Amino acid sequence: MASEPSAKSRAWPLFDAIVTTADSRGRNPWTPDPGGDPRFRPDYATLEKLLAVPLLLGASSQSGVPALAIDVWVAYELRRAGLDPDAVWPREQAPRVVDRDVLRFIESLPKPQRAELIARLERGSVSSASANILGKNYLKQVDVLMTSWQTGPELLISTKRMDSSFGKNAANRVEESYGDAKNLALRHPLAALGFVYSLRSTAYTQERYHFDWLVDLLTKLGREDDAYDACALIVPEWEGIELPDEPDTVPEPEVPELFPELLAGPDPEDEPGLFELDLPAAPTDVAVPVKAVPIDRLPTVRLRHDLVPDELSPARFFTEMLTIVLYNSTVAQHRQARALRESARQ
Repeated sequence: MASEPSAKSRAWPLFDAIVTTADSRGRNPWTPDPGGDPRFRPDYATLEKLLAVPLLLGASSQSGVPALAIDVWVAYELRRAGLDPDAVWPREQAPRVVDRDVLRFIESLPKPQRAELIARLERGSVSSASANILGKNYLKQVDVLMTSWQTGPELLISTKRMDSSFGKNAANRVEESYGDAKNLALRHPLAALGFVYSLRSTAYTQERYHFDWLVDLLTKLGREDDAYDACALIVPEWEGIELPDEPDTVPEPEVPELFPELLAGPDPEDEPGLFELDLPAAPTDVAVPVKAVPIDRLPTVRLRHDLVPDELSPARFFTEMLTIVLYNSTVAQHRQARALRESARQ
């Protein structure tokens, strides 16, 4: 008997359908600000649809789908900005996490071999692939990034999402973020390092103190010289649907799995790579066909832009992150991204 598809396996076709049919897809996201400088204009309508997917599926925070909606949107915006779509993870197609040079090598092979290798990669990335980046002191799972073998990580973005239990978990999430930022920044000082935080609007209406406290901490977190280059806040609002509470846990799920390996020491004959692919022995999930995706029945989610200070706005976040990426690379790199940004000046 076939096992029930996981929440992520059911979510990926929904995410893909929303992104591929987005109205802003293919449009230049840059626009001049009042002073004439380029400013990124995010596609908030697509974000609202992506945020509705976990509600449609009734996916809990433990499933990873609510947080994955943020990751998919951030990666989508980076591709809209003109960055190499194969270098931005998670990719728009499976396999979600794989180096672009590996893909180009596979594409050069005869069709039978190409199909077999792609199938092996997809087996581990339909719903569970992740990128583990080595920081100064420990490996860290990074949610959205741009990297290649030639350049190393050029952009690293961590995301967090809280839809309930704000007072119980807020301190844990901020404390984790400070440590993660320091760990990554010390090893990758030239990479653009960002943090995107999603906080449901009920934090403002029901627990105002915790909402104001988190906004203040996020603002300060983005001002640290050796931490994040920019932080963004997303405040979604919806009614009538409740997701299960988030468990009160301090470490992220990957920490208990990674630390025992570090404590035991690496096997000299089987040392893990810097970017590890999760490749199980056999597929456990079957993705829902795209033609069956009910994107026309998505619940209504809207963003409370009025609750987000300008210093934490996604528009400022993407402007800062992309500016750092282009500044820290040569003019021969990211040519499409440079052309789109420069066109806003004209």
